Amino acid sequence: MQHVVVLGAGRVGGAMARDLAPDFKVTVADRSETSLARMREAGLSTRTADLATPAGVKAAVADADRVVGAVPGFMGFATAKAVLEAGKSLVDISFFDEDCFELDDLAKRQDLTAIVDCGIAPGCHNIILGDLSRQWDRITSFECLVGGLPVVRTWPYEYKAGFSPIDVIEEYTRPARYVKNGRVVTFPALSEPELLNFDGLGTLESFNTDGLRSIIRTFPEIPDMKEKTLRYPGHIEKMRMLRESGFFGKEKIQVGGVEISPLDLTTALLFPLWFMQEGDEDFTVMRVTVEGEKSGQRMRMELNLLDRYDRATKTTSMARTTGYTCTATVRLLAKGGYTRKGISPPEFVGQEPGAWDFIRADLAKRGVVFTEG
Repeated sequence: MQHVVVLGAGRVGGAMARDLAPDFKVTVADRSETSLARMREAGLSTRTADLATPAGVKAAVADADRVVGAVPGFMGFATAKAVLEAGKSLVDISFFDEDCFELDDLAKRQDLTAIVDCGIAPGCHNIILGDLSRQWDRITSFECLVGGLPVVRTWPYEYKAGFSPIDVIEEYTRPARYVKNGRVVTFPALSEPELLNFDGLGTLESFNTDGLRSIIRTFPEIPDMKEKTLRYPGHIEKMRMLRESGFFGKEKIQVGGVEISPLDLTTALLFPLWFMQEGDEDFTVMRVTVEGEKSGQRMRMELNLLDRYDRATKTTSMARTTGYTCTATVRLLAKGGYTRKGISPPEFVGQEPGAWDFIRADLAKRGVVFTEG
């Protein structure tokens, strides 16, 4: 039985570890004893590790056959590099800001497969696009609308973070890159709000975020591409107010003779309000629309997802949709369904015949079901 080491015992990392356990020997590594104790209660092996250092990462994965990365985004690049230097293949969901292809030569020299951004979005939408690019002659437009939200709308923010809250704030500050008429254009995050209706949910608002990531580079021939995040109406204006007032600033300022960054203060006040308590229910909604041509015919594909909190296992929808995309990909690799060496964003996986069908079926077994619109 292959040994998989999961780096990070948070909400999503824990869900992935539990999902992988029937098929692999699984060890979860983290420095939080509280998080590791929850994993042991679930019957999983654990090890205490300082994942903030390359030495700690390398020690944690020394006996792994495969590694799954589930650390916060600001740690992701260094963690991935350390895993590859340790000679281990990787499937990662940390969504780090750095250019993943900077690690391509390292992965190839080590004869390793490293799949990054392998969550729900980025992740699933990349795989879908890769699969269609293999089947169609030409793709003319790509759009992804996606969001994870609490079922209960609690004032003032009507939001709870299904993954690392600091990564959520990064979505609200990082400029959003789109492709329009064949050119890469940049918009401020939280810009261009639209009100959209979703069956079973009602009206949500969409706004620009930097979710296209690698496909801007890997599909330069597609003339129009965008990804937008979904929230309850009114959330954008609150986040814009905080951002424009400087509350997301990282540079330290003097307050009453004490140096502090506005972001540190904001996170200390905001994150307790965004923290998902045990039993808090959420849902994930996604709509992927792709248009193109095949054999002279115009093509259009719309895939929709509405996933909800699993009461039986007490697993959040964001952990399910993000985590199970990653674990399905781990299973694909273990079965020899994808063997490309080097850095692979998920769209490369989608270009492998049968890969999306396998991942989609694996998700469906866990109740994460895509339907055609």
